[in-house]
Amino acid sequence: MAERHATHQRPSRLNPPLNGNSFLRKLQAHAPNSTQLIGFLALFISGSILLLFIGLTVTATILGLIFFAPLLIISSPIWVPIGTILFLTVAGFLSVCGFGVAFVAGLSWMYRYFRGLPSSRFGQVRLREEPDL
Repeated sequence: MAERHATHQRPSRLNPPLNGNSFLRKLQAHAPNSTQLIGFLALFISGSILLLFIGLTVTATILGLIFFAPLLIISSPIWVPIGTILFLTVAGFLSVCGFGVAFVAGLSWMYRYFRGLPSSRFGQVRLREEPDL
């Protein structure tokens, strides 16, 4: 009867004994090397500095809005027309620049077209692939 209730031990290869040395070896095998540690430290320091700058920026923005909101509200009859004129001026200038670039590109294409030059690299490849008759 005593033999029936005897505890059977599992083979040692399936369940290795846990002692302090094997745990430390496993821990050291997965430990980062010095390069990884320096990289993590640099990441942590730069992330902390950027987080500090974000906090300072948000704080300064909120304080600026609190202190300058009354001034903006009082002087808005001046700022709205100035902002509208400035926006229209910048939009007109950028539009003229864009139309100028498109005009020069069109002139370049027309010059190449009437001179018989290929208009792009694709045209050069297509001309080379055509058989001579």
